[in-house]
Amino acid sequence: MTLSVRNAAAAAALGAALCAALSGCGGGGAASGAAGQARLGTPAAPPAASSPASSSASSPAAAPPASPAVGHGPGKAPTLAPGPNGLTPVFERARQQTEKTVALTFDADMTADQGPRAAAGERFDNPGLISTLKALGVPSTVFMTGRWAEEYPDQAKAIGTDPVFEVANHSYSHHAFTSPCYGLPALDGAAARADVDRAFAAFRKAGAVNTVPYFRFPGGCHDERALRALAGSGVTAVQWDVVSGDAFAKDPDAVAAQVLAGVKPGSVVVMHCTRSAAPVTEEAVRKIVPELRKRGYRFVKVSELVGT
Repeated sequence: MTLSVRNAAAAAALGAALCAALSGCGGGGAASGAAGQARLGTPAAPPAASSPASSSASSPAAAPPASPAVGHGPGKAPTLAPGPNGLTPVFERARQQTEKTVALTFDADMTADQGPRAAAGERFDNPGLISTLKALGVPSTVFMTGRWAEEYPDQAKAIGTDPVFEVANHSYSHHAFTSPCYGLPALDGAAARADVDRAFAAFRKAGAVNTVPYFRFPGGCHDERALRALAGSGVTAVQWDVVSGDAFAKDPDAVAAQVLAGVKPGSVVVMHCTRSAAPVTEEAVRKIVPELRKRGYRFVKVSELVGT
């Protein structure tokens, strides 16, 4: 499955904006070129007889594969069965697309080298957004980089111990897993796997226990080689089908309108949890949530969609 033309254009703009302000950080945009086209998964049984299929059509694995050492995720959060030749499976949207469920996901982006900017006062967190999601009772999935968890360990623990949220992996360094990817420095196979493991270790050190075996590629960029690098890790790669356009947006109404126009039953929406990179996200969420509820939607974590 590929993104629609509208979503691809929005994703490209998102990636370009994040490149400018985060030193090449893709931060949730869709992949460009050949990157991002490998969206593979297979039903759990029988793998040998399966053929490549859209990730959103993959079935949950009957039993979780060998998985990263995360909190309660591997035993309880559903994952997809590996794709052909054991490739890491990719989830984009719920397979069951009749029930009005939607997952709001938030990327907590921070690159490995942005410590000096944080020390100088730049805010890569957004505690107001987290408080709003709790106040509105919106279950959400936060895709956190390990560097973010190290910079804000108290917040990482608070998010990762609150039942409203689940914490998923967005890499440690926010480097690319394939190239080109919005100018991000690229990791090779061994370094890519180590980067993911390092992020899970950062979550554990911070005290986040509501972690799940899901991974989002920085910039959304991935190809078959990237999926092969993470094969056997036990993670399911999670993409999206709705780009919010919140990166560096100044108009919350425009962000809300874009989300509301794109959401369909089973959608995954990509947004951000970084004040400096997405300053109007909280205000947009305050507009999105009541409107979608008015339309009959129920908010869920990604783990609930993967299981349907």
